[in-house]
Amino acid sequence: MVAFLLMPPKQSDEFAVTPVLVPSEDGTVQLSYGSSAISHIRWIILTLIFLGTAINYMDRQVLSVLAPELKRRFVISDEGYGNIQAAFSMAYAIGQLASGGWLDRVGTRLGYSLALAVWSLASMLHALARSAFGFGAARMLLGVSESPNYPVAVKVLAEWFPRSERAFGMGVVNSGTLVGAVAVPAVIPWLTIQYGWQSAFIVTGLLGFLWLGVWLLLYRRPEDHRGVSAAELAHIRSDPPDTAAKVRWLTLLTYPQAWAFAIGKFLTDPLWWFYMSWFPNFLNEHHGLNLSHLGPPLVVIYGMSGVGSLFGGWLSSAMLKSGSSVNAARKTGMLVSALIVVPVVFAAHVSSLWLAVVLMGLATAGHQGFSSNLYTLVSDMFPKRACGSIAGLGGCFGYVGATLFMSLTGLIVGRWTHQNYTILFVMAGCGYLAAFLVIQILSPRLEPASLPAEQHAM
Repeated sequence: MVAFLLMPPKQSDEFAVTPVLVPSEDGTVQLSYGSSAISHIRWIILTLIFLGTAINYMDRQVLSVLAPELKRRFVISDEGYGNIQAAFSMAYAIGQLASGGWLDRVGTRLGYSLALAVWSLASMLHALARSAFGFGAARMLLGVSESPNYPVAVKVLAEWFPRSERAFGMGVVNSGTLVGAVAVPAVIPWLTIQYGWQSAFIVTGLLGFLWLGVWLLLYRRPEDHRGVSAAELAHIRSDPPDTAAKVRWLTLLTYPQAWAFAIGKFLTDPLWWFYMSWFPNFLNEHHGLNLSHLGPPLVVIYGMSGVGSLFGGWLSSAMLKSGSSVNAARKTGMLVSALIVVPVVFAAHVSSLWLAVVLMGLATAGHQGFSSNLYTLVSDMFPKRACGSIAGLGGCFGYVGATLFMSLTGLIVGRWTHQNYTILFVMAGCGYLAAFLVIQILSPRLEPASLPAEQHAM
């Protein structure tokens, strides 16, 4: 099972036990362990979120890989395609604002089930589209229904893991995005050639419904899960209780540290969506790659992003261990990652396919390295009681930026420059340095924000 591959090594006081399926009174089947050992159900739950995140990214990436074929088949302009992707980003941004409170009301199990069912249906509805408007409508439904994925991940980690294991858990969740990004170009072209473009959307949607069945079968809160031993539950609940005080969003906006993170996301998240949404188009238009040849270059480009994510996190962590300050470690990681992206400014002018692939792969790697350090700024500058609100604020800013940039990209490529990507690659090469400069101005020493002691969340 994938779950056991994701487990960290067992501690010496943990005994090996064999999980068994036990029917419960409500007709479901749950995993059960012997009472003499600490169970590992939390790692199986983490695997579910990892797989759900991978499917989430697969569903949103299918359209990008198929874009050259669909634009030709349904006579969709570059400007129209940009608006289709902007529709997804706008809906996702709106969903980010509402999903946290909604999940608090309906609960993690039901909330994620409903979100997954709707986004899987939205993925399948793409197969019915025959125009830019039809694809845009499907993308909006997909965007708003996919938005609870990360709030769910945060809540699940808080419910199932002590603080000492949550960073590792979020790393596993984030790796699901990379798996999804690489899996689509590896599989979808073959599936489309063999069974038609509609099959790509239908199969990924069905994959989500399959995962939903496993989620409903296995997921409960730790205290309600019959497979969780008393020892594991005690381990999960081993942290002291969090402070109940929350912080209003409007209060957070009075702190320059909040603006440093939010503007950093506003400037860099749109570039990631440019890479995800427009790189297949660029390879088709400038290097003549059709659907049967797009897979390997895209696998390399998005696969390099995983290397960048690991490198960015390793660099700042290594500097901290060697005695560097948090300010020096985080900003060195961001600056080096920003510089790695710079060579992409030449991608539109190289004639070699694989040199262009390497330049674009460096851009995805640099983004992930920058993003890994940017996310850590939240916990560096804010107490835990405000981290969720700050992360949500930054996510909203990021997707608002992506909405604007996707529409702008369509105008630049389709109307203003007639498929000339030079301006866009220059913006990508400079965007991370601009974000770094803004962060440096707003938070030159990454000083923690002094929040009021008692407030209620909005």
